[in-house]
Amino acid sequence: MDNEVIEFDIGLGGGGGRDGDDDFVDIEHPVDDEEMVDSPLMSSATGSASGIVVFGGGGSGEIYLPEGDLLDLEPYDGMEFESEEAAKAFYNSYARRVGFSTRVSSSRRSRRDGAIIQRQFVCAKEGFRNLNEKRTKDREIKRPRTITRVGCKASLSVKMQDSGKWVVSGFVKEHNHELVPPDQVHCLRSHRQISGPAKTLIDTLQAAGMGPRRIMSALIKEYGGISKVGFTEVDCRNYMRNNRQRSLDGDIQMLLDYLRQMQADNQNFFYAVQGDEDQSTGNVIWADPKARMNYSYFGDTVTFDTTYRSNRYRLPFAPFTGVNHHGQPVLFGCAFLINESEASFVWLFKTWLMAMSGRHPVSITTDHDAVIQSAIMQVFPQTRHRFCKWHIFKKCQEKLSHVFLKHPTFEADFHKCVNLTESIDEFESCWLSLVDRYDLRDHEWLQTVYSARRQWVPVYLRDTFFAEMSITQRSDSMNSYFDGYVNASTNLSQFFKLYEKALESRNEKEVKADFETMNTAPVLKTPSPMEKQASELYTKKIFMRFQEELVGTLTFTASKGDDDGEIITYQVAKFGEDHKAYYVKLNVLEMMATCSCQMFEFSGLLCRHVLAVFRVTNVLTLPSHYILKRWTRNAKSSVMLEERSSDVYTNYLESHTVRYNTLRHEAFKFVDGAKSSETYDIALDALKEAAKKVAHAPKNDGKTMVNGHVRGNLAGGASRIHYASGDHEGSSGQHLSEDDMDKKIRELTNELQCANRKCEVYRANLLSVLKDIEDHKLQLSIKVQNIKIGMKDGL
Repeated sequence: MDNEVIEFDIGLGGGGGRDGDDDFVDIEHPVDDEEMVDSPLMSSATGSASGIVVFGGGGSGEIYLPEGDLLDLEPYDGMEFESEEAAKAFYNSYARRVGFSTRVSSSRRSRRDGAIIQRQFVCAKEGFRNLNEKRTKDREIKRPRTITRVGCKASLSVKMQDSGKWVVSGFVKEHNHELVPPDQVHCLRSHRQISGPAKTLIDTLQAAGMGPRRIMSALIKEYGGISKVGFTEVDCRNYMRNNRQRSLDGDIQMLLDYLRQMQADNQNFFYAVQGDEDQSTGNVIWADPKARMNYSYFGDTVTFDTTYRSNRYRLPFAPFTGVNHHGQPVLFGCAFLINESEASFVWLFKTWLMAMSGRHPVSITTDHDAVIQSAIMQVFPQTRHRFCKWHIFKKCQEKLSHVFLKHPTFEADFHKCVNLTESIDEFESCWLSLVDRYDLRDHEWLQTVYSARRQWVPVYLRDTFFAEMSITQRSDSMNSYFDGYVNASTNLSQFFKLYEKALESRNEKEVKADFETMNTAPVLKTPSPMEKQASELYTKKIFMRFQEELVGTLTFTASKGDDDGEIITYQVAKFGEDHKAYYVKLNVLEMMATCSCQMFEFSGLLCRHVLAVFRVTNVLTLPSHYILKRWTRNAKSSVMLEERSSDVYTNYLESHTVRYNTLRHEAFKFVDGAKSSETYDIALDALKEAAKKVAHAPKNDGKTMVNGHVRGNLAGGASRIHYASGDHEGSSGQHLSEDDMDKKIRELTNELQCANRKCEVYRANLLSVLKDIEDHKLQLSIKVQNIKIGMKDGL
């Protein structure tokens, strides 16, 4: 038989990591939970051997172990085996007893048919690393490995006989290095094996959502020690990774099939895959028609949450959510990300924005992540980006656990510093005091979040709309749209059933909130026309929040401060707490007010401080520019709420308030100017003269109310309009007399006023009809939804 020798190195344990490029590695490098390395598990084998027992390996072939007398045997020349695999398993078992790792060093093949006819198994420390090879010399090694080869000569050579059996043709026992003690031999690569029962247990725990570290803890407890487990956490991690990848390949295809079917059923269903869809390896995003419609109503503020990690593959499930007119979370779209690179997030945001018709949100909230931050800066340059404060607080408990244990007061002080400071200066002062008191000036993580304070501390964010009712409440956390439906044990095959359940449940809650708003009369707590107006406009939950602020004004006093002739500043504080004052600036003529607490800017509802100023200045109803349509019961209606709020009664109240405040504002100028008796006499005479003119003026004096604003008479003051008829009074060319012109002007003015009044009535009636139509449509929608739900329950 003509033979040739082919030299090559493969690990007896099935390949995996290598020392440099070719050398076998016994030294492991620590990795975290998310890092994956090559598996060092034993290769599968087939066949049988004399004195060898074969048992299943959990789906990856069989493992050969000696039995009976062979357990204590030492290799010797002439020793026979039924197969090459049996010889390899025996030498590896011998190596485990002695304390070294093995690998395959060389093979000889038959020139006739290419079959392997000779093998040499060696100690893993055989030979030396070749550092001069071109492939290692021409490239930089990112993670240098420890040199483990020391030229050990220990080996076992076997060759195949004509009978088909394999016989030992050479055995070298001596090693030139120390051997590993029995309690550490399980760490050697060729002896790290996951048995069938261990694989079954890993599969079960992985399906329950447990990670590698917790699974290894369970295995150590089950087997009575790490040495009895027979493999390391790295092996467990890689076995789990292979499981995930096998399941993922099929489930991602199922995901795409689901999305294709959804789009086939409804052309307004949007989905996109990054890269080649056929390969099923790119990121996936989708948005159903309802999500896209919701964004058109409530897309002013968005939350993007990558923290679910809701499935067994640890793939980030990332929903886009917002807040509807009942303060409930509402969905704007979802994504599965294969990776969390900056390029992935940039693609995701651009694709989602395209699905939302290119409309940028006012604000967006995400987890504290530099990669996401960079992607948002590229795609949403004008959108205010906020980090989720609740997640930072949660991370704080982890990063500063030693401080929490040592100082029970730290958590309360930290909360007070972040949530209860009223100005930037106050926060900065409080923060410095906090880090000094607890000796945290040099804490790296705390300095990192402090550097990003403009993106999570409330005092820096109050000037931007985030649709939250309170700056300090827990709703500052991400919207938990899918909480209670998906979790760490959810795989993709289960996900869409739970996803659809979550959508159905959220829809039912919105229908219920609509029904309660339309059919439950709110309890009014004050005689204020403003409260009645708000009760008819806002949804039930939002009205209750507004009512809370309105009732809260009863404990506040508003004191007039600076007045520059256009803007009046009021100091607003609780009775007896002037040191905790808020400052409200009011433009009387435009009915515009701003408060130092900036609640309206942040939440879209007026604070009790502005409402207290409105109370003392006789502003009886909410000006239309302070009623955000997104918080009203008709947020999804096509009828403009600003117009609906301008009914005849509201017009009267608003215009009366404007006139009253304007006159009072001008009258105060007389009072302020009357410093001496001379100026007092002049001011008094002027006021008496004005009073006479007011007494003799017509009741309406040519004024009319349009949209709640006072419009002037066409014939104003002492001015005269020269009127010429179209034909210059026929052919005479004579002008009308002055009395005739005045008469004509009065007639036209009266006609115009009459027309304006009719238009106002028609307009009010039309808006009333439209409101009734919208209400009826909403009630029908609620009934339809209830019928559908009842039918599903019946089935």
